[in-house]
Amino acid sequence: MLVLALETSCDDTCAAVVEDAEIRSNVISSQAAAHERYGGIVPEVASRHHVELVNPVIEAALREAGARLGEVDRVAVTRGPGLIGALLVGVATAKAIAAATRKPLAGVDHLHGHVAANFLAPDPLDPPFLCLVASGGHTLLAGVREHGGFETLGQTLDDAAGEALDKGARLLGLGFPGGPAIERLAREGDPGAFPFPAAMREDPRLDFSFSGLKTALLYAIRALPDGELERRRADLAASYQEAIVAQLASKLERALDAGEWRAVALGGGVAANGRLRERAAEICEARGLRLKLVPGQLCTDNAAMIGSAARFLEAAPYPDYLRWDAWA
Repeated sequence: MLVLALETSCDDTCAAVVEDAEIRSNVISSQAAAHERYGGIVPEVASRHHVELVNPVIEAALREAGARLGEVDRVAVTRGPGLIGALLVGVATAKAIAAATRKPLAGVDHLHGHVAANFLAPDPLDPPFLCLVASGGHTLLAGVREHGGFETLGQTLDDAAGEALDKGARLLGLGFPGGPAIERLAREGDPGAFPFPAAMREDPRLDFSFSGLKTALLYAIRALPDGELERRRADLAASYQEAIVAQLASKLERALDAGEWRAVALGGGVAANGRLRERAAEICEARGLRLKLVPGQLCTDNAAMIGSAARFLEAAPYPDYLRWDAWA
């Protein structure tokens, strides 16, 4: 099956061509530079950039894959969740392409895409497995027992882990995107220098919460004497990152205690964090479980993961999908 997939749920314009489990192309046009001056993603700016970029990105994906549109078996697109204006650009474009060529269209849940990134070559992972999805917009534990979906075992009650990293980086004056900036600075700091709370570690549920941690960082910065922030910035970054990873790791262990899983997978942009990967590896080694770590390009938003998920979904025939909408 040859799938042309689109992903525009946030600030990256993405298109990919996937053939079964093989990625023939995976083109990502990042808008990070456009949003950096605002300290975060501006939805209207993201939507306008998607309008400008989506057609060239699709053309590049087909060209890189050495494929023609007529050879595609189905089109796939992220329908949600995400920024509604950004999603609508992708959905409208996918519907237009599919309708013009009378191709079937598969609508994909963005979170299913992060899970399905683990089904791609090389070394694809088959269910059952436990997947921790941590990104800028979502944090959840997914029980994956089939290729076509997943069970939500726990999710964030407020902010996502990636959002906490981005806003923490802004408080520390590190710019956007914040996750990589905090990770780089944390290498120079002491993760035990500041006793930030790892929220809900003792809560028997598998849900997450990061809003209180952001507040704790703000108060820690305000409590520093004048001129002290520059000297303690690396320690703050290391301690803050450690608190986020500690909560993710504790919930991952609790989920493993509650069920029988033979493997663990990470997904989402925060899954590229080196400290989180290190903790997940320690947990899996101690329990004798396989750990699946996808390449960094498949952790952040991309269309290859959407094409991967679309292989296991029922695609809608023309003209049924013309009435489709996106969901925020």
